[in-house]
Amino acid sequence: MKKITKEVYLNWYEEMLFWRKFEDKLAQVYIQQKVRGFLHLYNGQEAILAGALHAMDLTKDKMITAYRNHVQPIGMGVDPKRVMAELYGKGTGTSQGLGGSMHIFSKEHRFYGGHGIVGGQIPLGAGLAFADKYHKRDAVTLTFFGDGAARQGSLHETFNLAMLWKLPVVFCVENNGYAMGTSVERTANHTDIWKLGQGYEMPSGPVDAMNPIKVAEAMDEAITRARTGGGPTFLELKTYRYRGHSMSDAQKYRTKEEVAEYQKIDPITQVLDIIKDKKYATDEEVAEIDKRVKDRVAECQKFAEESPFPEKNVMYDVVYEQDDYPFLSHKPQ
Repeated sequence: MKKITKEVYLNWYEEMLFWRKFEDKLAQVYIQQKVRGFLHLYNGQEAILAGALHAMDLTKDKMITAYRNHVQPIGMGVDPKRVMAELYGKGTGTSQGLGGSMHIFSKEHRFYGGHGIVGGQIPLGAGLAFADKYHKRDAVTLTFFGDGAARQGSLHETFNLAMLWKLPVVFCVENNGYAMGTSVERTANHTDIWKLGQGYEMPSGPVDAMNPIKVAEAMDEAITRARTGGGPTFLELKTYRYRGHSMSDAQKYRTKEEVAEYQKIDPITQVLDIIKDKKYATDEEVAEIDKRVKDRVAECQKFAEESPFPEKNVMYDVVYEQDDYPFLSHKPQ
């Protein structure tokens, strides 16, 4: 695995803090009704992305996930201003404002969504990996989904074929304890989701996903196995979300005390503690990082608010492939 250096820790702190503050701003503007529809935030789960990115080869590896998908494309290289503009429904967004919160996408940066159908991305992730193997691209696909999606039948169909064909894919269940508002204990007679992989003799195991170091180590092993022809791995990333399933979630299924306990092992705080213990940065330098993050978020908000909404004809342009379709009056016939 690539060494976790001083620069890695400082980058992790700045990027995870930016992802957190970026989404905090989204929560704020959602209440102001500047962002509409659904909004599922990643607060608390940032160590997963930080660790995964450290182990990935961003020049060729791919990522696909569910609808809690704002910070992943940023980590993969998508301009955060365009991500925020997409949530605002603006024409400068990643999908010209037509996808919104649940459907961020970037073919250029190999981020394939952003999927609203629960578990729908699981077979798609295996499909991306199949294409890479077929075309001999030496790439690996990370397929993320929640603990609720692990109960979908498509998971079993996908696991079976992925093992049969030894696909270069890493299946990652982000187990934050609750499928919407339903505890893991109430969805099955077992709580160790990773054991589902054993039925297919798939290398599987749990990971402390509040710690980016643990995530990076597990991801590196799984990605190396996939890239060298060893086939898929199933990781249960044990994490926690501080906010509700979405902004409309009243969170009556858990206590404030429970949330506070997990905040004691916040991934951002863990990294900052290492930075301070090892004297990788002074208090003044940390303050500079904090200010830089704040300024970046403000820049994203300014860009999104000042961007125009898409023209109505854009809706037709992305629905009809036929250039001379008779009802596209804005296009020359």
